[in-house]
Amino acid sequence: MTLDEFFTGQENSRSIFEALRGAIESLGPVEIRVTKSQVAFCRKKAFARAWIPDRYLHGKHAPLVLTLSFHYRDPSSRWKEIVEPRPGRFTHHLELYSTADIDGEVRDWLQAAWAEVA
Repeated sequence: MTLDEFFTGQENSRSIFEALRGAIESLGPVEIRVTKSQVAFCRKKAFARAWIPDRYLHGKHAPLVLTLSFHYRDPSSRWKEIVEPRPGRFTHHLELYSTADIDGEVRDWLQAAWAEVA
């Protein structure tokens, strides 16, 4: 699947994604892997994922969700949900409503996730 196919009919989600993509690509080389359910940003392994919640959940949701995984639970109240799928690994979900949501704090989280998979 291509990015264009993934974002068909999702223009708002695509514009937020492109801002996210720019922030991630500014960190260094990354590979983008597109599947039916998400877009993953990878180094040795995936460190960030973007997905469109309205495809899977009922009701009104953010146009895009950023998912990051850390070895710690980040204390920010901005996270929509944090789960611990296995001991010592925390998956964080952040709702993105606009390009303005990709601020300095989000860039710091992206940097931390990027560095963890070096």
